[in-house]
Amino acid sequence: MTRPHPSSSRTASRLAAAGLGLALLTACASSGAGSDPAAAPRTASQQWEDRVHVDGRPDEVLLVIHAEGLSPAQNQALDGLLGRWLKAEAREIVVSAPIGGAGGEIAGRMAMAARQRLVAMGAPPAKVRVVGYDAAGAPDAPLKAGFLRYIAQIPQCGAWENITGTRNNKAYENFGCAVTANIAAQVANPEDLLGPRPETPIDSGRRATVLDKYRKGEVTSSAKDQQSNGVISKAVN
Repeated sequence: MTRPHPSSSRTASRLAAAGLGLALLTACASSGAGSDPAAAPRTASQQWEDRVHVDGRPDEVLLVIHAEGLSPAQNQALDGLLGRWLKAEAREIVVSAPIGGAGGEIAGRMAMAARQRLVAMGAPPAKVRVVGYDAAGAPDAPLKAGFLRYIAQIPQCGAWENITGTRNNKAYENFGCAVTANIAAQVANPEDLLGPRPETPIDSGRRATVLDKYRKGEVTSSAKDQQSNGVISKAVN
């Protein structure tokens, strides 16, 4: 019987060790590449978040073009639109004037008058935008003013079952539906369910003032409000 050469045994051992190391590295690489945080198992209550659908629908008023400008009824319609816009916390109001009709110049003046009305009644000027739309030559094309309103479609709850009739330690089918439906129904602006709002710009002037006082060792807090000192106000006889 021929014995293997010692160097051959050491070479085979090294090759086996190298092969095992490559196999382990391959397993780690494949498991890391295939992992998807979004595919992680969700809890029984989180599954209801996917059943809340948010749809955007236009809320607008149609105004007949008048050569003399906005009528009292149209002003009231714009005021009502502004009230709904403020309540919905929407992004902007768009005033669309028809383009291509016979009264294009009149429609443009009326669109600016509608914008001035909305701003005068409390809408921020940067939130009211005037645009034009193709009226396809229609002589009676109206002036449009509106915004995009978001509505949340909440899931229907009520699928209750007897959880004591089974020995399985699992949540019942309706678990988490009521909480999700209540939150979706109570949120002021359903658009917030789609994503966070953009951050407002920082107050660079106030920041510079506070940092300057901090470097000088001065008090950085605001002055105390005398109305918050807890003293009972004097009543007028």
